[in-house]
Amino acid sequence: MAGRKNHSTAGTGPARRRLGLGIDIGGTGIKGALVDLDDGSLASDRVRIDTPQPATPAAVAKTVGEVAGQLEHTGRVGVTFPGVVMHGTVQTAANVDSSWVGTSLTDTLTPVLSSPVIALNDADAAGLAEVRYGAGEDRSGLVIMVTLGTGIGTALIHDGILVPNAELGHLEIDGHDAEKRASVSARERRDMSWHQWARHVQRYLRQLEKLLWPELFILGGGVSKQPDKWFDEITTRTPRVIARLANNAGIVGAALAAAEAGSPARSGGARQQDES
Repeated sequence: MAGRKNHSTAGTGPARRRLGLGIDIGGTGIKGALVDLDDGSLASDRVRIDTPQPATPAAVAKTVGEVAGQLEHTGRVGVTFPGVVMHGTVQTAANVDSSWVGTSLTDTLTPVLSSPVIALNDADAAGLAEVRYGAGEDRSGLVIMVTLGTGIGTALIHDGILVPNAELGHLEIDGHDAEKRASVSARERRDMSWHQWARHVQRYLRQLEKLLWPELFILGGGVSKQPDKWFDEITTRTPRVIARLANNAGIVGAALAAAEAGSPARSGGARQQDES
């Protein structure tokens, strides 16, 4: 059982809600909350603690335990990570300590959570959440979630099923890693106007649609709070929408993936992550 304060069920009888626990590990903060799995809303206060520095496996595990300690839940816990996660093991770690590479996230966190852990990439979790509860709800075909921030995160969801670990932010365009031109950090670093930056984002999205022919782009990340500055500057063949779940998408997607682990028709690639 993870934690003591906020309960993982609500009510009794037929109206009892299905709740899950999602924890989102980021480079600057570790966040968690109980999630109402029927509508994707948060069913508890969101708990946030700064990511320890250096963000080593032991230090992060301790902080994850502190977050979960304020959120009572029985059953699987979904955890996101800012890097590629395969079968519960971290393969890349750009914004946390490099000692994570080759480390089992599930084995590291299970002792502190005392629950089975379902681990997945943070952008994948956000994409799952948006397709189930947010801007991509009820959309068929290929939906691509693009998170624009320090880097570019991507998630591919086809007919509701996740294709995990699509690191398309590193797609090479005009001889450059796409993140070097189209991320929010690139705009700030290169002192670009919103118009100039939007041209790079458009170039990136057009390359994605040329290669993958999606039905919908969902654009998220912190910059999605300011769509008036850039969204209408972009023209693509593929319809585009702004993400709805904002900073809660990772938490919601993690809880959803944990709840539906092992269900090939729903959680997609998240079922591949080990339950330790």
